[in-house]
Amino acid sequence: MTPQQTPLPPPAKRLVLFVADGLRADSLYELDSSGTPRAPFLRGILENNGSWGISHTRVPTESRPGHVALIAGFYEDVSAVAKGWKENPVEFDSVFNESKYTWSWGSPDILPMFAKGATGDHVYTFCYAAESEDFGAEDAAKLDIWVFDHVKSFFNSSRSNQTLFSALNEDKVVLFLHLLGIDTNGHAHRPNSREYQENIKQVDEGVKEIASLIDNFYGNDGKTAFILTSDHGMTDWGSHGAGHPSETLTPLIVWGAGVNYPQKVTTQLFEDNFLKEWKLENLKRLDVNQADIAPLMASLIGVPFPLNSVGTLPLEYLNTSALFKAESMFTNAIQILEQFKVKMSQKKETTLSILFTPFKPLSASEQINILKKIRLYIEQQKYDEAVSLCKTLINLALEGLSYYHTYDRLFLGLSIAVSFVGWTTYVILVIIKAHTDLTKTVSANKKKSTVLFYGFVSAGMIIAFFLLIQACPWTYYIYCLLPVPVWYAVVKEISVIQDLATNVLSLHIGQFIGFLLVCILGIEILVFSFFYRSALTVGLLVFAGWPVITQLWIQAKTKALIWTLLCVILAIFPLMPVVGREPNIPLVIAAGLLTILISLFLLAYFCKSENKYRDNEDLKVYFYQMFSVALSTYVVGSTHDSLKIKQGLPVMNQIISWMTLVFSPVLLLLSPTFLFERLFSILLSLMSTYLLLSTGYEALFPLALFGLMFVWINMEQEALQHYGLSLKPKLAVFNFTCTMDITQFRQLHLDDVRRSFFFVFFIVTAFFGTGNIASINSFDPASVYCFLTVFSPFMMGGLLLLKVAIPFVLVSCAFEAVQVTTQLSSKRTGYGHPEIWKRASTSFSSL
Repeated sequence: MTPQQTPLPPPAKRLVLFVADGLRADSLYELDSSGTPRAPFLRGILENNGSWGISHTRVPTESRPGHVALIAGFYEDVSAVAKGWKENPVEFDSVFNESKYTWSWGSPDILPMFAKGATGDHVYTFCYAAESEDFGAEDAAKLDIWVFDHVKSFFNSSRSNQTLFSALNEDKVVLFLHLLGIDTNGHAHRPNSREYQENIKQVDEGVKEIASLIDNFYGNDGKTAFILTSDHGMTDWGSHGAGHPSETLTPLIVWGAGVNYPQKVTTQLFEDNFLKEWKLENLKRLDVNQADIAPLMASLIGVPFPLNSVGTLPLEYLNTSALFKAESMFTNAIQILEQFKVKMSQKKETTLSILFTPFKPLSASEQINILKKIRLYIEQQKYDEAVSLCKTLINLALEGLSYYHTYDRLFLGLSIAVSFVGWTTYVILVIIKAHTDLTKTVSANKKKSTVLFYGFVSAGMIIAFFLLIQACPWTYYIYCLLPVPVWYAVVKEISVIQDLATNVLSLHIGQFIGFLLVCILGIEILVFSFFYRSALTVGLLVFAGWPVITQLWIQAKTKALIWTLLCVILAIFPLMPVVGREPNIPLVIAAGLLTILISLFLLAYFCKSENKYRDNEDLKVYFYQMFSVALSTYVVGSTHDSLKIKQGLPVMNQIISWMTLVFSPVLLLLSPTFLFERLFSILLSLMSTYLLLSTGYEALFPLALFGLMFVWINMEQEALQHYGLSLKPKLAVFNFTCTMDITQFRQLHLDDVRRSFFFVFFIVTAFFGTGNIASINSFDPASVYCFLTVFSPFMMGGLLLLKVAIPFVLVSCAFEAVQVTTQLSSKRTGYGHPEIWKRASTSFSSL
């Protein structure tokens, strides 16, 4: 693509960009309790010298995508985080790259990605050490002070460096100050804390000093434009990443060369009530999308608009001639139209001409007509009409870009859906064939099988050829060819399908419809739980009544009562706030002490049981695990006390935390292989790590979940006996290492569908019961403070994923125990054909 640049002289020679990382709009604009602004200098700017508004960011509200939108003008695909914050999956153009020189100061996690993507050697970075980004530091404002001090030293040194002095006096210069202190203090102390608000004041003072320094350096020539904004906001509990208004609304203040002065108004219409809260009702608020700031910067200093920018130039910020505004808007429209043309050309080249459907609202003739009209309006000095038509063209081009970006979405979506339906069908057929007597054994017709095989091979070759002539990417081959072997496997089981259809049609219609409605209701509850965690509470309360509905309480009153009680206790957790909003370390310590107390009780019970320990080795393992839990409890309290008084993460605590993480699984492998002893050992191993990753009530969640899983295993034995499917085994002496008696394995029963649903529901509860997923989506490092406090996105993300996985492991282990003790183990290899059994049991586990 050809870079597009406004053909008229720009109003500014240089641009200074301040990005206060993690700064919320309300935190900057609102007045404090005494009625005075938190940032007096910036408040004075927006009231007397410049324009202001809100920059609306997009999800994910993280630093990397936020800076890409600000400086490059496009919203980066979220998959970019797979390469970290510093690397670029695809190099991109930016305002920095288009400038003559760019000097930047700040975080090593942000600055390098713009320097690496630049052509030539004209983007310079000055970064502090990565270790400085410490959430446990005494005061993160030192990061911003470092930036301001180094900018001052830079300008002072330029007076004795003629080469640098000459470069600074060139046109099209950008100075970028990345201020990370506010974000770090927000994570560590929350946005309503004294540290966060004091950091805003320090940034305000620093911006004032730098603005004065630069004006003096250039002799107050009036050719410097200033922009202050943020990459994202932050929630009240110190996280960001999602789409809450506190995360997506960021401040934007622009002043200096080419920028409009404050515009007085009597009324303004906005859906929010911020203007009244901020006492800014009479100053015009100019909101923009975050990507709009890139074309604004390019227009102010006269550099080409970034090639991939999708931002629309916010003309109301400019204090220039009507001709300049019209020409800049025309340049903006052409730049976005060029992207549309390239995308259309790429899609046309990879699609057969008979199948290609162009974006009709912006045909080639329509493009020419609109461009001619705009140019004519400008020549006739009808600038308002030209600007209006430019905006229309930009909107059409953006719609067209979206059209071609999603051109194959329906095709690929259908292909994936067909694969998924085929795989689900195949799993069900294998389970029915291997585990039930609903089907008859039919000898395969070799001739039909051969025809079927070659038919599907031919279909696969046709699909591959179709993709090849269109030069489709390799991922398309996976999506489109996967249905072929899957549906071949399904069609091979046509006899099973026929037998199943016969059995279904023979069922009583009322019974069948009732069973179907119950299944649909259960699935709907699961679906709703993805959007409303309270749906899990409803499901658990229904589960609490299961023993009563099925009459199980008659034969096992005590177990049924405990089951009901634990279901009700677990149902409380989805109603609690998302983890991280209200840190409560005493609750974590209480959870650790409760774990030790339960451990002592269970240990006494196991010692009295039938399988008494033959030596002291097993007891030693348990005592080591209990000691590990006690040590984790101490480390959590000690670490947070240290951070509270701003003494950082104690080195010994950090060593203990990592050693616990590494050695807990080792102790688990040394534990006894009796069923309940092994499950108990799993709980202790996981709890020692989970406590270190907890910040509040979620530390109690694994205990409640494990208790319910423990009772579930026992209740399933009662259910088997209730339906007369199996004799009740002695669970207390059940040993995993013993050879399974394959003659005791049974056929599937309708109640196994209920059992599978329980497993899926408990898995969903394990994921969403405490809102753990939100702690990954909305980055909150508080959970990993026992392991590290220095910013490390992949390490922190990995630890948070481990925290999410621990309840999942508890449920999975319990379900495996249920399968083994109900004669449906995935370990079975002797019933029927070994491979069929292995596949079927694995499939059943997945179901």
